[in-house]
Amino acid sequence: MVFLPHGAVHGMSDSPDRTIAELLPAPEEGPPDHEPASGQAQLLCGAYRLDRGQAHPFLRTLPDVVHLPARLGDHSALRSAVDLLGADLMEARPGAAAAVPALMDLLLVYLLRAWLEDEASRHGPRGGWCTALTDPVIAAALQHIHRSPERPWTVQQLAAEVGLSKTAFARRFSSLVGQSPMSYLTWWRLSTGARMLRDGQAPLAVIARTVGYTSEFAFSNAFKREFSTAPGKFRRQQRDITGVAASTR
Repeated sequence: MVFLPHGAVHGMSDSPDRTIAELLPAPEEGPPDHEPASGQAQLLCGAYRLDRGQAHPFLRTLPDVVHLPARLGDHSALRSAVDLLGADLMEARPGAAAAVPALMDLLLVYLLRAWLEDEASRHGPRGGWCTALTDPVIAAALQHIHRSPERPWTVQQLAAEVGLSKTAFARRFSSLVGQSPMSYLTWWRLSTGARMLRDGQAPLAVIARTVGYTSEFAFSNAFKREFSTAPGKFRRQQRDITGVAASTR
């Protein structure tokens, strides 16, 4: 499996010493009506439309190319996800419209999980998000923030939840995540609010409470500082972008 987190320009070849050539024009959309001929390979490809301004810091630290070689016995869950997704794409099965997006999300989670495991086994602890997501203490703190952004968290409260002193927790969190607990909490709250504005119809006051702000005014001010635009304008812009994207499909 190959994952290109940053959309890097790339080519493919069947041999390291063979020149990359242009692919043949893509066939009409739809499942193939025949099995691949002997010596041929089928590629299962997918893509996400990613808003760079809201990308999680972990994604921004990934290399241009994440490669997971096929090794017998490795990452059985990832292999199963590939097989399930491939089966739904090869055959016109009932419910595929709901299954395929969910399987794509699952595939991405399993891919990143497998890559983190491989990185840890190859290089050992090396800091940054690779370590933060596998560190029991910091991973637990991140889960608390992600699941309950509405709680009035303090550094002391987060430290108590994971069983560390305030100073030790703040130092460990900042060294692995790259920002302080409160800075990350603010980023997560505002990014969550941005997703709610983009994907739903909830009033601004409801979104503010959901992500941990005591008032619509406080949320709006923080949102402007992060995204350089007011929440209402951001929602309208996202709807316009979504409408243009849908009309060009």
